Amino acid sequence: MVCVAPATADFLARAAQGRADDLICTTLLATRAPVVLCPAMNDRMFAHPQVQENLAHLRSRLGYGIAGPAEGALAVGEGEGPGRMLEPRQIEEYIGRALGTEEVFVGRRVLVTAGPTREAIDPVRYVGNRSSGRMGYAVAQAAWRRGAEVTLVSGPSSREHPVGVDVVSIETAVEMYEAVSDLIGAADVSVFAAAVADYRPAAAEPEKVKRESAGDHITLSLTANPDIARETGSARKAGSVAVGFALETSDLLANAAKKLEAKGLDLLVANDATEDGAGFDVDTNCVTILAPGREPEKLALMPKDEVAEEILDRVGQRLESER
Repeated sequence: MVCVAPATADFLARAAQGRADDLICTTLLATRAPVVLCPAMNDRMFAHPQVQENLAHLRSRLGYGIAGPAEGALAVGEGEGPGRMLEPRQIEEYIGRALGTEEVFVGRRVLVTAGPTREAIDPVRYVGNRSSGRMGYAVAQAAWRRGAEVTLVSGPSSREHPVGVDVVSIETAVEMYEAVSDLIGAADVSVFAAAVADYRPAAAEPEKVKRESAGDHITLSLTANPDIARETGSARKAGSVAVGFALETSDLLANAAKKLEAKGLDLLVANDATEDGAGFDVDTNCVTILAPGREPEKLALMPKDEVAEEILDRVGQRLESER
C-alpha cells in the first residue's frame, strides 16, 4: 500500500488533478495498491472549500483513505485546530485497515462494550471493579481494521480511544444498558466485553457520607443491575452474531456454558481470573471459546490484541455462513 504523511494542501491539489510532476504523484498514478493520505496543514487552509473539495474527490472518486487530520497544537504557533497530522501509531491503524480489510466485515456494524461501570455510593465514592477495558478496546480496534463500522460503548477507562471507532462514554450499568438498547438493533455483530457491575447501591447519597456521622461501619443496600446481554437479546438484528465474555474464579466451563445458553449467545469467551497472565490489568489473556453444539476450544496464553483477532476470525466464519 502507499501512505503519504504528511499530505500538504499543495500535494492534495496535485493528487486530485492527477498530476505527475514529482515522484509521489507519479507513484499514485502508477499504483493499484491501497492509498492512505494523512492531511497536515494550517487549520484555515484545511477548512478552505478547495481543500475540502480535493479531499472529497480523492475519497469518493479515487477511493483513497483519508487519515485525519487531528485537532491540536499546530506547527507555526497558530494555536489549536483541525490540521495536525495524526500520530504515527494512529496512522499505523489506517495502514492496517487498508491492508487488512475483509469483505465479510465491510459495511457491517459492530457494537462492542468495554471497561468497568461505576455505581455511585455518593458524589465521591462508587462500587466498581478492576477492569481496564483492554480486551474490549482491542476487539473494537481489530474489527475496524477489518473494515467494519464500529461503535464502542465504554465505561471509565484510561485507555486511548481506538482509531476510527465511534465511542459512547458511559459511567453506570443503566447508562450502558440504555446505550446498547439504542444501538443493538442495527448491529451485525455485538460483543459484550464490558465488566458490568452486577449490583448498584439502591440509592446514592446526594452528599459525601462523613465518617464522623456514619461511624466505624456502613451498610450498603444493593439492587441488581440490568443483565445487558440477556435483556437486549430480543432486540438483536436477525442473523447477527452475539459474543459474550465470562470471567470466573471456579468451575470455568460449567459456569460459561450456563451463560452461553441463558444469554442466547453465538460465542462465549471464558477465562479464569486466577490464572497467571489472565484477567484484569494485564496485557495477555488465556481464554476458552464456547459455541453451541461444539467442544470448548482453549487457546494458548497470548496478548489481548491477538485474542481479539482469534475472536473475530470466528465471528467472520459465522457471518460467512449466514450469507
